[in-house]
Amino acid sequence: QRLVAAGENVIDVPAKLATRVRVYSAGHGNKTDQADAYAIARAALHSKNLRPVALDDSRVALKLLSDRRHELVGSRTQSVCRLHRLIRELVPGGTPRSLNVERAEALLNGIEVSDPAGMMRVELAWGHVDDLRRIDAKIDTITLKIHAAVKASGSTVVRVYGVGVVNAGLILGEAGDIGRFPSRNHFASYCGTAPIAVSSGDNNRHRLSRSGNRRLNHAIHIAAVTQVHRDTPGRTYFLRARSPRARRNAKQCAASNGGSPTLSGDNSTSTSRRTKPRTRPGRAGHRNAGSSRPTTRPTPSAATASRNRANPSASNLDDGFGVWPHRSISTG
Repeated sequence: QRLVAAGENVIDVPAKLATRVRVYSAGHGNKTDQADAYAIARAALHSKNLRPVALDDSRVALKLLSDRRHELVGSRTQSVCRLHRLIRELVPGGTPRSLNVERAEALLNGIEVSDPAGMMRVELAWGHVDDLRRIDAKIDTITLKIHAAVKASGSTVVRVYGVGVVNAGLILGEAGDIGRFPSRNHFASYCGTAPIAVSSGDNNRHRLSRSGNRRLNHAIHIAAVTQVHRDTPGRTYFLRARSPRARRNAKQCAASNGGSPTLSGDNSTSTSRRTKPRTRPGRAGHRNAGSSRPTTRPTPSAATASRNRANPSASNLDDGFGVWPHRSISTG
């Protein structure tokens, strides 16, 4: 930012691009200041469509507000957990999870202790209540500033069902200049919502992405969950994807691809269909009716028995059921 303010032309080189240049260059490829500077310079000279750095604008200020609110919410969660621990030691059974300042004050006012340890727990609990009151006031102030900044930006992202003002501020701050994404697919990859192909041969499979901007991913997840729980087009799509017909189509696709467990979700069913032996019809009431093999061999015919007596050392014996391998046993 200081170089841009001084009138210099600055190019934003992604860290992954500089890493590729450093790793595939000649030499040991270790990370040093000199190697980093050389890799960044080569990437800036030979790469296309790199974005020039501009001065910070209102989107950066909105990101700072969202980050500050995120930190305050984390601090509030820590104070609530510590207060829960103290109240659990003072009140049998503890207190419900949804704990706020008013409920904590009511609980502490009704506690009567006389031992030194109990009195110290009550004093520390009141200190956490004061922390909660102070943090809540700061969160309310930051939230009002986020409301004003989102309204001043004129963004229409708040029209999306499930995206509130706080989530809109997070999305606008993390995304920054939307023009730096060539397409919506690039934006989905940046958010970590684009599936990753793990296909092999004729099997066309995908898995969830664990990379990308996780805060943007969380904001989109909250909007999706909100739409699923309301009468929205998102819920319609969700129910259609979970319908029995959609599952049946997925299983048919899995069967055509060799019963892939990733597609079918029921590997045991597809496997049992391939490996289950065929059964033979039997008489009703017979205990071996429908078994795949008879329990005893059929009685050899007279011709087969005479042939076996005539040539007992034959390599193969026909016992009337089929050709069975034979091993001669030496009695010594």
